[in-house]
Amino acid sequence: MGKKWTEEVLGTDKPIIAMCHFMALPGDPGFDKAGGMEAVIKRAREEMLALQKGGVDAIMFSNEFSLPYLTDVRTETVAAMARVIGELKSDLDIPFGVNVLWDPAKSLDLAVATGAKFVREIFTGVYASDFGLWNTNCGAVVRHQHEIGAEDVKLLFNIVPEAAKYIQREDISQIAKSTVFNCKPDALCVSGLTAGAATDSQVLETVKNEVPDTIVFANTGVRINNVKEQLKIADGAVVGTTFKKDGKFENPADEARVKEFMDVVKEFRATL
Repeated sequence: MGKKWTEEVLGTDKPIIAMCHFMALPGDPGFDKAGGMEAVIKRAREEMLALQKGGVDAIMFSNEFSLPYLTDVRTETVAAMARVIGELKSDLDIPFGVNVLWDPAKSLDLAVATGAKFVREIFTGVYASDFGLWNTNCGAVVRHQHEIGAEDVKLLFNIVPEAAKYIQREDISQIAKSTVFNCKPDALCVSGLTAGAATDSQVLETVKNEVPDTIVFANTGVRINNVKEQLKIADGAVVGTTFKKDGKFENPADEARVKEFMDVVKEFRATL
């Protein structure tokens, strides 16, 4: 097996992709109209710099506080996210990706507009979820990817969507195997129930054993006390909540927590 794309695109084996969560945006219920977009940009810049200075390998920008999420995201959300990323790019020294929750086509649109290297989304499956019946059309999305010239954007498939249950089947090994066979993802992301909820190591191992030649990321709940265990199985991790002040989802990123976590990761990677 040749060099993994994660090494080529993200610069290392076992990369840590840090989440930069945007505050509520125009049109979202929680949008701060008094602070406006300037407040969103200020918070995003502070968070991005804390993550970057803390030593993460890549950053994923996401409209995390657009709760409750849409599966057909509105134009103003994508436009606002593009503006924020455009304002931050001059200070960004590491690779980045995007995640427009929960809309894969618009995630790709944003990636092309901003130069993102990867997107994470729900590309496959039909789910009963907190946001209603959740359907997907991977074939249409991948064709859209090619239509807009996004062939080089890596697709990270979340196969255990947060706050949702797969309707077709429950066996995660079957889901992983059929997803890889039918859709050729660049990576699979394995999650817990919600942001910050630990990814079950047994589930992670089941997926990796089923599709050993596919990149598999631990997608939620990776913390300083379990990151070595997770990285023994996974090819990397997407990390958000544990980097926040006091480890709370709604708080801003804490550079000291990021550095402490990344020191453990670097110590682990040195043993590979």
